[in-house]
Amino acid sequence: MVIPQNYTTFAAVNVKEIENKKIAVLLSGGVDSSVVLYELVKQGLQPDCFYIKIGPEEKEEWDCSSEEDLEMATAVAHKYGCKLEVIDCHQEYWNQVTKYTMDKVKAGLTPNPDVMCNRLIKFGAFDEKRGHDYDLIATGHYAMTETDSEGYKWLCTSPDPVKDQTDFLAQIADWQLKKALFPIGHYMKDEVRVIAEREHLVNAKRKDSQGICFLGKINYNDYIRRYLGEQPGDVIELETGKRIGEHKGLWFHTIGQRKGMGFGGGPWFVVKKDVEHNILFVSHGYDPETAYKADFPVHDFHFLTKELQPTEVTFKIRHTPEYHAATLEWITPMSFILHSKEKIHGVAPGQFCVIYDDTHHRCLGSGEITV
Repeated sequence: MVIPQNYTTFAAVNVKEIENKKIAVLLSGGVDSSVVLYELVKQGLQPDCFYIKIGPEEKEEWDCSSEEDLEMATAVAHKYGCKLEVIDCHQEYWNQVTKYTMDKVKAGLTPNPDVMCNRLIKFGAFDEKRGHDYDLIATGHYAMTETDSEGYKWLCTSPDPVKDQTDFLAQIADWQLKKALFPIGHYMKDEVRVIAEREHLVNAKRKDSQGICFLGKINYNDYIRRYLGEQPGDVIELETGKRIGEHKGLWFHTIGQRKGMGFGGGPWFVVKKDVEHNILFVSHGYDPETAYKADFPVHDFHFLTKELQPTEVTFKIRHTPEYHAATLEWITPMSFILHSKEKIHGVAPGQFCVIYDDTHHRCLGSGEITV
């Protein structure tokens, strides 16, 4: 594995960090968390394993904790002689993550349930139920941590730019970060697969889960329709004011969307929502100028480790391998105007803007876009 020069080489598990510590491993049934358990057992540890049973609400047809996931997690825990406990967080997911998602989409915003799931469930509700009995909570996230000379613990990016998940962790609290352990964060995904096959893990060839955390095979639009229903309204071409069709609900569309529109004469791109009048504005053509922004405000910025006011940074507004350079114009200690060095497609209110240092090594935190 080639690690960029701006990285410190990390061992799979920092022995000093885990020495004499009580560790909980969150097993999902996937290959990543299974290799996490292997990495810890390899160090002579025998951590306790937990499977979080979760979903939008406790109804048979919407129970997203698949039997196969639990079977895989059980098999891996058994292989290494570790006990596995199932923790039911259905109600917490409904009361917190689903409510957050529906409130945001009803307001015409673009939420990120995965981000809030990490903060509210994996490192939140689980900690309240069982994690508080443990010093560290180990997960299969592709992320790393480092502690500086002053004793501050920082969230750092993985050397695998495609799998890096620091953007999904950028809203966790500082106390949650202090308890977080990412034993596979220094690996490339291919290396994790190799380890799983070499160790004959039952899920070595299992495909990665796609879509929103814990939704499983449930389609995101079906998930929203289940709780909000449909609210038809006009679709208007931004430049001409011409009505080109009807949408089924503004919450089924995101700014920058250019697929699955279902209107003739495309391609069409979603560029604006008028929530008050229930109008969806689109633009015709390939990547229209109206779909790009270089400057936008960010508020309620959440600092992961400590409060800073950097000016030269890199950032992401969605889960992609690319980082964009920008300068920050601070308005208050928790809000700023971001000036990107290049125009960004699909900037939407409600999205999390994740801020990194200028070498995109340390993740500083995230805030909500308010354009």
